[in-house]
Amino acid sequence: MSHLDTTAAGPQTGGGWPDPASLDVDSERLDELLGRAIVDAGATTSAGLVVLGMRLGLYEALAGGPLTTAELAGRTGTAERYVREWVRAQAAGGYLTHDPEGDRYGMSPEHALAFNPRGPLNLGTMFRFAVRALTGLDRLEAAMRSGEGIGWHEQDDELVASVADFFRSGYAAHLVTEWIPALDGVHERLTAGARVADVGCGYGVTTILMAQAYPASEFEGYDYHDVSIERARKAAEAAGVSERARFTVCAATGIPAGGYDLVCTFDALHDYGDPVGAARRMREALGEGGTWLLVEPAAGDRVQDNLHPMGRMFYAASTYMCVPNAVSQGGSAMGAQAGGQALRRVLEEAGFTDVRLVASTPVNHVYQVRP
Repeated sequence: MSHLDTTAAGPQTGGGWPDPASLDVDSERLDELLGRAIVDAGATTSAGLVVLGMRLGLYEALAGGPLTTAELAGRTGTAERYVREWVRAQAAGGYLTHDPEGDRYGMSPEHALAFNPRGPLNLGTMFRFAVRALTGLDRLEAAMRSGEGIGWHEQDDELVASVADFFRSGYAAHLVTEWIPALDGVHERLTAGARVADVGCGYGVTTILMAQAYPASEFEGYDYHDVSIERARKAAEAAGVSERARFTVCAATGIPAGGYDLVCTFDALHDYGDPVGAARRMREALGEGGTWLLVEPAAGDRVQDNLHPMGRMFYAASTYMCVPNAVSQGGSAMGAQAGGQALRRVLEEAGFTDVRLVASTPVNHVYQVRP
């Protein structure tokens, strides 16, 4: 079949591909498109190699200084011929440096910062998500045809874990040191002793971070996903905060009403099928003078505001997980790039009158929300 054959098998949509000969093609724009596609295809096929580099300890070994492929294989207990191809792919992608004179591969200070799994960026988690997301294509295809949803509990466990790991570094870097201090009076209340609900807590990353920072306060994490709650409990025990950080299987609309000094949702509200109902429950859960710490993906209000690399990543992740989960709950699907205006409409409908953007990062917008 010719590469110009437009009759290739595929679903009949009522439209149709135009005859290539009839198209008025700008060669420069076509070259730009082809170049972008090659970059994207290379990145897609290389995502798994980044994950392997983390699993096999290849990046960590190279962080100690440049190595030949034989030295790298020896230090990591891997096969040199595979390692040789791996480092070449990494160098071609700009993720490793290459010294042609000594044929050694290494990491710049920037590489070492970005790929350190215990550092503030931990870029490997993005690739882990990408690789795991691709395993669910058949299920997503079926959902896109039928209109049915896919709940978080139906997703691959490793995919869910990769989401927790992706956000973990940002939360660790900003939550206690920047976001909570930006909320009026909240740091002081937590220091003195407060009651906190972390709704949609997942693996309990944020719950545990807060419990470690504020030993006088009590924390309760809620999530409808039982597997996540079980992992959160184990993580709290390992962190030594299980007596003050407790976790319950519970949907956002079912959390206890009243008495919380602080209610938190971290990158969760847009996942709910009934965001207004969930927001109303947050309002009911707040005690006198309480605050809702609302953290959502950074996004502009218009589609054109989000047509950039970060927006692309969030739109893709939202297609894989956020929208399917909201659809599975039978309601509206805000999506991960809903934007501030859409959030404010939800909050106003739920009865909140005081909504203030208090902090931003390239990944998140942080709001202080009060009745």
